[in-house]
Amino acid sequence: MSDHSLILGLESRLVNAWPSFDYQAYDGWILRLAAGYTKRANSATPLLPGASLDEPLLVYMVERFIAANVRPTFRLNGLEGAGVDALLAARGFREIEPTCVLSAPVDGDCEVDSEVAIEAKVSKQWVREASESYGGEKDDEAALLGIVSRIRQKAAFATLRLDERPVAWGLGVVERGYVGLYDIVVAPDLRGIGLGRRVVLSLMAWGCTHGAHTAYLQVREENEIARSLYGALGFRLAYRYTHRVMPAPASP
Repeated sequence: MSDHSLILGLESRLVNAWPSFDYQAYDGWILRLAAGYTKRANSATPLLPGASLDEPLLVYMVERFIAANVRPTFRLNGLEGAGVDALLAARGFREIEPTCVLSAPVDGDCEVDSEVAIEAKVSKQWVREASESYGGEKDDEAALLGIVSRIRQKAAFATLRLDERPVAWGLGVVERGYVGLYDIVVAPDLRGIGLGRRVVLSLMAWGCTHGAHTAYLQVREENEIARSLYGALGFRLAYRYTHRVMPAPASP
């Protein structure tokens, strides 16, 4: 499998596993909008090897972002054509949040942790608890519910409970032999003791029961603690992507 086919295969699964509210296609690019909740659901991403970007198309897509009240963001995954990054940089788009896409083989252990509950459908409780534990800009129950309720692939909403207290959450989505891991989050007062690891392993085991041979996830390059955890679980770099965002207008 070539690098481009690997990227395209995982990127197309990501689009399905983390749906936006609106999609627009432009000459090898897909522009996704979801009321500003997470960059991967609110960005323009190349989905065709060598996807080009010239000034008129850049201006047009920026206008679409602004009309939706979303900060213009280009998510560059290696499929974009030569010169795209330089064009965005020349127009003042800042590079932020370089991210690693990691993958690992699912080794055939299909046994889910007995303290991890798996639900096939999202519940308001799962959304509320996960949002509260995320905090910050991701503490938005309505937006998270709007995204995950649009998933059309087979999904698993995981909750780890200790002494009946929910303490960690995660989302798994299976498509064509891959299980994507999303929204892995642990209660703030219990981080660093292996609870996230249990959720990850349980979602991989769940994926195993549904025919997955490979797991994948995304983690920011700067998050060395998470990258170390995933490395210990067998995850290796598949590819990287970064974001180019339009700078905020200067204050009057």
